[in-house]
Amino acid sequence: MEKVVVNDLIRIMKTENVKVIERLMGGMSNYTYAVSVNGKKYTYRIPGENSDFFVDRLEERENIRKVETLGITNKTIYFNLKDGCKLAEYVEGNPLSTLSEYPYEKVVEILKIIHNSGLKAANDYQPFQRLKNYELILKELGFVHSFHYLKLRASFNNFKTYLEGQEKVFTHGDAQPSNFVYDGKNLIVVDFEFTGNNDPIYDIACFANIRYEEGLKLLQVYYENPSDDEMKRFNLWRCFQCLQWYNVAMIKEKKGMSKSLKIDFAKVAENYLELAEMLLNKVLDS
Repeated sequence: MEKVVVNDLIRIMKTENVKVIERLMGGMSNYTYAVSVNGKKYTYRIPGENSDFFVDRLEERENIRKVETLGITNKTIYFNLKDGCKLAEYVEGNPLSTLSEYPYEKVVEILKIIHNSGLKAANDYQPFQRLKNYELILKELGFVHSFHYLKLRASFNNFKTYLEGQEKVFTHGDAQPSNFVYDGKNLIVVDFEFTGNNDPIYDIACFANIRYEEGLKLLQVYYENPSDDEMKRFNLWRCFQCLQWYNVAMIKEKKGMSKSLKIDFAKVAENYLELAEMLLNKVLDS
């Protein structure tokens, strides 16, 4: 893969002075590398197999262009609409997911800049339609959803009208800790593959991707004193995200990516389904 990266960058940047520094870990499928071109550092992303199932690259590029005007992300230098390869300025610092303490106030500041920007994404996120699309992909791959999943999803769908009725704003769409980079002073946010117009609490729920308590803490900082309604939406959106990533993980399993990426996507999917049930029960019991 490193040879592919070097050859791509020689072609894109029209120079032989290219070097791969390291592969940056994070995410379930993309290959992202820190590289040097003419002595300047960049990141180069090669989307993983079958990523076109999940991301519209034209929408992604348009959303990146919009969010770059806010001064909270790195600048994209090159974007290939056909294959999704992307070259961007390198950001010094560490993903929040690698730190023991998070700068919650700075995360909230960035999210509020996004949510209150008045920008309109190129697309609505359309979570319920997206979930149907993922289920259809699995059906075409010969997968049969379990009764347990179908019962859980049906129970969650009882909140469809409520969730779709929330005000939609520009959202990051995958605002988990690994997508925030911090150098001890400055914080930026990266990776706008799943951006769309949506309920702002969706982003806060994404921050619970590693630990539920981290998303809950962010909710408390964002709203200071979250209402019962805000807490309900937080748990419901986190439940949805677990159902969504359950399907994504199973697609990767069915496509043979557990072997190629050395990640047990069937186990990942199972964990997401258990979390979805736990979160839905929080709402039903409240």
